[in-house]
Amino acid sequence: MANERILVVDDEANIRDLASLYLEQAGYVVESAADGRQALDKIAQNVPDLVVLDLMLPVVDGWEVCRKVRAEYEATAVLMLTARDDDIDKIVGLEMGADDYMTKPFNPRELVARVRAILRRATAVPTAAGVGDVRQLGRLQLSPASREVMVNGQRVPLRAKEFDLLLTLLDHANQVLSRDQLLDLVWGYEYYGNTRTVDVHVAHLREKLTDSELHIETVWGMGYKLRGGGGATRR
Repeated sequence: MANERILVVDDEANIRDLASLYLEQAGYVVESAADGRQALDKIAQNVPDLVVLDLMLPVVDGWEVCRKVRAEYEATAVLMLTARDDDIDKIVGLEMGADDYMTKPFNPRELVARVRAILRRATAVPTAAGVGDVRQLGRLQLSPASREVMVNGQRVPLRAKEFDLLLTLLDHANQVLSRDQLLDLVWGYEYYGNTRTVDVHVAHLREKLTDSELHIETVWGMGYKLRGGGGATRR
């Protein structure tokens, strides 16, 4: 956790102060911003590990901030805040690349738990025997040790959870995994979201892996299956 930097972006001072207080007590280095323009300026000056980002911001809204972060700072995680308990906001946020979302008002202890879980997933290094073996399936090669995916020899940039989801599907090639199983295997028991999160990330993988000729099948009423001949080989 040492030196991990968090930027809290919200136009409500009480929310900025509360979130900053709890995150600082948890050991993070915290900055704050009151609007989207200020947030983008601070990100450019000192790129954070994670942005806690309200959607309804003055000057530049949270959607635009998220879009720019995803386009320019791939390694920075985004935890979105929304005042509306609306699935549309959550789904759009995930589709834009947010790592997680919370509805306001929120429990600050839950905020810290989610931040910790997101950052832990982003920096996780496989250690179990066999976990670090390179996976090969068709034109795709995945290295857990370097967290790199190559298709036809070209690197394909994936977000942390996209990588973890692909690794899980490769390790269970030709098996049907339910959305609940994937949530448990990829996001873990600490995740508070719903199964729609899985659908969004599967859609991202399909788009990014078009040239790999891999097929992530939707098995209606059950979940997803990665079709891959005899399965992924390891070396």
